Amino acid sequence: MGTYTIPRNLKGETRLLLIFSIKSLITTAIGAAIGGLFYLIIGLGFGQETAGYIVLGIFGLIGFGVGTIKIPTIAGLPITKKIGGESIDQIVIRFFKFRMTKKKYAYFITKEGEK
Repeated sequence: MGTYTIPRNLKGETRLLLIFSIKSLITTAIGAAIGGLFYLIIGLGFGQETAGYIVLGIFGLIGFGVGTIKIPTIAGLPITKKIGGESIDQIVIRFFKFRMTKKKYAYFITKEGEK
């Protein structure tokens, strides 16, 4: 009897340095770049180098979280039923695309039973 390999979808599973996927590495770098700007202001501008490193690390962790964490589906919260299982970066991208559209949306609230 022979052995066969089962094909899998490996999209997004490439890992660098054991914890970073390519997407999380990019978002960590973006977060660290934003934190680097604050480091320049706090660390070099005000002379508080340790505080600058702390802020740099916090922004790097936020970037890592945005690229890695997925929103769980919680039955008690209605909003998580719609976005449960999606990663935070996809939600942020959709939010900014929605905000950038020039179309205006009108929402009408009616009482139950009325049309």
